[in-house]
Amino acid sequence: MNINRPLLLMAALLPGLAACTPIDVGFGDSTRLNAEVQTIDPAPVYDEALASASGDKMAPAVERYRTDKVKQPKGIRTTRSISGSGSGGGGTN
Repeated sequence: MNINRPLLLMAALLPGLAACTPIDVGFGDSTRLNAEVQTIDPAPVYDEALASASGDKMAPAVERYRTDKVKQPKGIRTTRSISGSGSGGGGTN
């Protein structure tokens, strides 16, 4: 009888203890969101048509690559220099 009394007391207090624990309804949402963001779309939809490729145009380029006779790309300017003059006008009155 002495052993049953603590067990009964614990059984009676357990539901009350469970009711006191906070339940966060959003628990794990950030982890699920991060997994969704990092998942690759297996069927992507593009706004524009994909660029077409031509085997006839690519074959000579591949052959030049294999024989180490690649055409050097033309240099392009990515920035434009703008020159101008300005007066500081920082004199005293």
